[in-house]
Parts: sequence; structure tokens; C-alpha cells
Amino acid sequence: MWWSEHSRAHGWHIEDSLCETGPMITEHALLPVRPGLESEFELAFSKANPIIASMPGFRKLSLSRSLESPSMYLLLVEWEQLEDHTVGFRQSEQYETWRALLHHFYEPFPVVEHYRSVL
Repeated sequence: MWWSEHSRAHGWHIEDSLCETGPMITEHALLPVRPGLESEFELAFSKANPIIASMPGFRKLSLSRSLESPSMYLLLVEWEQLEDHTVGFRQSEQYETWRALLHHFYEPFPVVEHYRSVL
């Protein structure tokens, strides 16, 4: 696999972030929760977490709350491949439940981007 050979040649140790199809994809979203609804959002997210965790290609998730801006959350989700998120999850029936649980908390709606590890 290209990444493994390339990383060894440069002394990098990224094999832990590889899956069978290549490097995993990290979904990055800054979630601006409407002020005053943070506790309700966290409770709703705890209900939504098993939905995304059950999806094919899901690897792991972390949700962190900003210390400087307490209404801002950072969501990082690792997927085996981009399509696991953009097609498999977002076009699923389960996504409709996820959306109903969470999307009304956001103002404005979050920007979601996908990243691939380079080191």
C-alpha cells in the first residue's frame, strides 16, 4: 500500500490510522450551539451517538466543548472512507433521526469538512 511504503520511507508511523482501503477520513465540524441550550444539546447528542456509531464505516467519534466559547463544540468522526459519511450515513434513514435530534440546536448551521492524515 502506497501510504505504508511512503510513511516507512520517511520514518512516519501512521499505519494505525490506515484501514483496508487507505488512510481513514476524519470528519471535522465546528458546532455552534445556540447559547443556553448546551446541556440539552449534550443530552440529545448522547441519544444520537449510537445512531452514527452503528453506521458501516464508522470508526470513532469525539465531541469536545470549547473552553473559550462554551457554546461551540468540535465534532471529530473517523470514517473508513469518505462515502461512508457522505452517502452511507447522510443518505440513510438513520440520518433523519440524527437530524431531528440535533440540527435545531445549531445557529448558524455548521460547516463540515473531511480530512486525510498526511503525517
